[in-house]
Amino acid sequence: MSVLEAKPQEYVCGSSLPTGPEELLVTARKVWLGKTTLVARALPDRAIRMIGAWCFLDHYGPEDVSDAPGMQVPAHPHTGLQTVSWLVEGEVEHRDSLGTQAMVTPGTLNIMTAGHGIVHSEISPVDKPPTLHGLQLWVALPDDVRESAPRFDRYTDLPIIERPGVRGQVLIGEIDGVRSPAISFSPLVGADLTLEPGTAVDLVTDPAHEHGVFVVSGEVTTGGVVAATTDQLIYLGTGRGAVTVAAGDAGARVLLLGGEPFAEEIVMWWNFIGRTHEEVAAFRAQWEHRDGAAGTERFPPVITRAERVMEAPVMPTVPLKPRPRRPPERQPPPSEGGR
Repeated sequence: MSVLEAKPQEYVCGSSLPTGPEELLVTARKVWLGKTTLVARALPDRAIRMIGAWCFLDHYGPEDVSDAPGMQVPAHPHTGLQTVSWLVEGEVEHRDSLGTQAMVTPGTLNIMTAGHGIVHSEISPVDKPPTLHGLQLWVALPDDVRESAPRFDRYTDLPIIERPGVRGQVLIGEIDGVRSPAISFSPLVGADLTLEPGTAVDLVTDPAHEHGVFVVSGEVTTGGVVAATTDQLIYLGTGRGAVTVAAGDAGARVLLLGGEPFAEEIVMWWNFIGRTHEEVAAFRAQWEHRDGAAGTERFPPVITRAERVMEAPVMPTVPLKPRPRRPPERQPPPSEGGR
């Protein structure tokens, strides 16, 4: 997945770590990926920019693509992050500069670790299924691995989590005693859960982690007074030894995210994650001059240089100014929240 905005917002985050449990409701904003796919972007948001190392969350569909092109994201670069692709319905072909050609399908987790630099495309095949519905997330890489060699990992047999009234798969990390084998470079958790109508479930979590519940469909509460519907995220802060999720009368499907608060300050702009404005500007210059030695070394072609590629937006003229993970006015008092 890519950011296709002509003037993408710059985010500097990593300070002002969470201090305890709370409930904050975030409504995803609608963003077009080119002219073909409308996504709901829940992270980053002005109110909360990260959950652990999770720094980007797009939800797209369900969309009828039987007479439409579906996902059409041409070759574009990434640095310093992992992309985590999870389909609910449909098919999307992933190609990258490692030579990977993989079909993203429901129930199969694809994790692309950009590290030093990678280029990939995401295109719906001509003979695609009629419905496209999925999520893509980004994970910020810690400083000690962000320049590592790129890699692509695919998981076809994720562990099932099943409790009375709820069933799902653990994508990354461990939730309620069920652990995924998926690769991560910082303590993370991610789980796709479907709840039966009127069901409430308590899931054991690490109180040192912050958590959030994103609603893929339906309506839920998380043990407090905040209710969320499709394309809304309830941010729960830290300090919870268990997360309660309760579905409404129609049931619900949610993505539970969590992780150790990410203390490093990152700069996220367009498809790059770096540490300074100057570093991100250098990434962009290397992409724009990808036929040069430095550009080719960091951003090899997906197949050939004849591939359709995405041009980078113009860098802003104003240098980045550090901003916290949470705006000061959004910081909860120490006593706020709790269970």
